[in-house]
Amino acid sequence: MLLRSKGSLLIAGALLLSMASSAQEVKFTEYDLDNGLHVILHQDHTAPVVAVSVMYHVGSKNETPGLTGFAHFFEHLLFEGSENIKRGEFMKIVSAGGGQNNANTTQDRTFYYEVFPSNQLKLGLWLESERMMHPVINQIGVNTQREVVKEEKRMRVDNRPYGHLMEDVFKNLFTKHPYHWQTIGSMDDINRAKLSEFQDFFKKFYTPGNAVLSISGDLNIDSTKALISSYFGPIANGPKVVQPSIKEDPITHQIIDTAYDANIQVPALLTAYRTPAENSKDAVALQMISSILSGGASSRLYKELVDDKKTALEVASFNYALEDYGAYLVLAIPNGATPLDSLLQAFDTNIKELQTNLISEKDYQKILNQAEMDLSTRAIPV
Repeated sequence: MLLRSKGSLLIAGALLLSMASSAQEVKFTEYDLDNGLHVILHQDHTAPVVAVSVMYHVGSKNETPGLTGFAHFFEHLLFEGSENIKRGEFMKIVSAGGGQNNANTTQDRTFYYEVFPSNQLKLGLWLESERMMHPVINQIGVNTQREVVKEEKRMRVDNRPYGHLMEDVFKNLFTKHPYHWQTIGSMDDINRAKLSEFQDFFKKFYTPGNAVLSISGDLNIDSTKALISSYFGPIANGPKVVQPSIKEDPITHQIIDTAYDANIQVPALLTAYRTPAENSKDAVALQMISSILSGGASSRLYKELVDDKKTALEVASFNYALEDYGAYLVLAIPNGATPLDSLLQAFDTNIKELQTNLISEKDYQKILNQAEMDLSTRAIPV
């Protein structure tokens, strides 16, 4: 498996994302509680359901070397229970209320949500307020979730084909920034972490001022505001969270790396470019460019390598956009004994074409249409 990392991928010409007026507008109400909790409400009576979600501005980038994996660990740990929810009862309560729930963690944030029948809105608010206000973080819960996270790492990373691919890529793209390590972190760090360090991590990051409560569905705005005030208003805020501001040096030379994976029979070729942050226009343009390179059977790389030359079994490209930086990835799995260098040459040729020549009006309209489908709503605050 050959990995190649280079500097920024520059595209000649501006790809402007101007969403058509036909795009659906989503009206929402937003405000802050006195404790700093940011609230977003969207009323939609289409179906008798309501989604309650809380996003905390904490991910693996908020960790420190030697204490990695904490943000993802808390994704699991905060289901252990609270002062008013017995251990192991959280998900049972959700199911009993006719709902479903889940959570996920990235380098930049941790996200929890429940979807309930709309008459169970209070239940969703109570569950998330309990998670934020006074979860039980004890040694029993830590020991239990250590084993859960270890098993997840074995399934999703260690024993999964190409499971360490992104780990190898990000180690090369980032040398200073915490994006250097993956969200799941180091099991050695999790094993040796003290209970007090987990408790301190919670106190620092899981505060109202570092969170957004978002509720959407069959709700009444005024009565929902009153419920939010009742459940979340009493929660004390903590010190202001200062997000890391770490600048990477420019990548000035090509980096070639080879990683070995005992779980695979077929090698993969991947090129990676460090790219701008997700809130930049470049990030939008890069994602749209993925449609040209590998978005469907008519895309350039798919048509050339899979259909015409039959030198690749699969191709893919996408912009892995994050809050501080991104990574643009182009991947191919060779067909048979196809030399990896020939696939690499095809990558470079197609990227050079995009850098130097404008795409056709037809292709431009196509990616606008695809982008509008992907971003099918445009939010307008009221």
